[in-house]
Amino acid sequence: MSVPENKSELLEAIEESFDRLWRELAAVPEGLTRETTLEGHAKGTVMSVHDLVSYLVGWSELVLKWHQRRRAGLSIDLPETGYKWNELGRLASKFYFDHAELSWPALLERLADAKARIVVLVEGYSDAELYGAPWYEKYTMGRMIQFNTSSPYANARGRLRSGRRPTA
Repeated sequence: MSVPENKSELLEAIEESFDRLWRELAAVPEGLTRETTLEGHAKGTVMSVHDLVSYLVGWSELVLKWHQRRRAGLSIDLPETGYKWNELGRLASKFYFDHAELSWPALLERLADAKARIVVLVEGYSDAELYGAPWYEKYTMGRMIQFNTSSPYANARGRLRSGRRPTA
């Protein structure tokens, strides 16, 4: 899928990549979701499917937090308070930890809820607000949302698919 350039394309990218991911997640037996069989987000690490979904929830909820703070007129720490862009592996570990106690069904529900709230968020912006000017450094608001929703959904789907391939 090409990089979205307007609100309609962004919403389509979010929906399509999420739906494809959701189908992959539905194929994972709940009993296997905690096995560390996938390449982790930090070099040289491994993670579970539960961790992968925790990561997606973490980033989705960060997007929502950024926009909530923006609406309130508060400063936004990107990517997150206490983290720099060169510490994304550490942030991924935080997301795994933050959601470790959630059951698989509860974690999936949280992911679906965060995605639904992001769709509502995007629907509330105009094309000009999303793509008319840089929002963070050189990136538009729409691009930053896409970086943290449809792109990671597609990446996660690829990880799940490659994790199921037999090794020979």
